[in-house]
Amino acid sequence: MEKKLEFTNRAKSQILKITKTEAKKYFRIAVQGGGCSGFKYEFSFDDKLEKDDVLFDQTIIDKSSLDIIAGSTVDFKEELIGQSFVINNPKASASCGCGLSFSV
Repeated sequence: MEKKLEFTNRAKSQILKITKTEAKKYFRIAVQGGGCSGFKYEFSFDDKLEKDDVLFDQTIIDKSSLDIIAGSTVDFKEELIGQSFVINNPKASASCGCGLSFSV
């Protein structure tokens, strides 16, 4: 089964904008243990690929994180309270109010 992520046009545009502005080559998505629901998403920028990274255009994600969020959609939301990347993970059985923490 192919492990894939979908990116909305808003997310793609914002990733491209930030990687150019920050002079970083890649936008990194990772899943770490923790948060109020068991796992949490982490977003950062990086200049290099690690051996277990999978590349999606300008975005990299390690294989372990990809196993957890494969099939998800990455979006970028702009609201009155701020801007953020949001992952719609169909495998998540619960998530917290901030949208960065989830359980599977």
